[in-house]
Amino acid sequence: MNKHKYKRSRQREYILRLLQSTDRHPTAGWIHNELKIEFENLSMGTVYRNINILLDQDLVQKIEAGSSHDRYDANTKVHYHFICRECETVDDLPVDVLKGLNQTIGQSTGYQIDRHRLDFFGTCPSCLDKKQKEA
Repeated sequence: MNKHKYKRSRQREYILRLLQSTDRHPTAGWIHNELKIEFENLSMGTVYRNINILLDQDLVQKIEAGSSHDRYDANTKVHYHFICRECETVDDLPVDVLKGLNQTIGQSTGYQIDRHRLDFFGTCPSCLDKKQKEA
């Protein structure tokens, strides 16, 4: 359910559609470059403003990947990410969500847990392969 009501925006709809069409977990810069074709005068400020509205509406999630650029994901279902420390790729992990984790943590801490996010950091297979070939 939307936290706030916002006026319809064609640019926001394009941003959401673009995020829904990719599994790349793009940065705002990538989104801006992709949409400049359709919206010639699109500013980075407009991209960020619309991303923030989509975040507020829980239609996308922000992935803080440890780099200087946040990534965005239109898959708002609970799932886990792997973030490569070498190339900064963000991948969805094809593993089952730990069922009952929210309840277990809530019971042991006294917090009411609504959802969780779990990210794994390390080196992706592609970067490992490159390192192995260089050695």
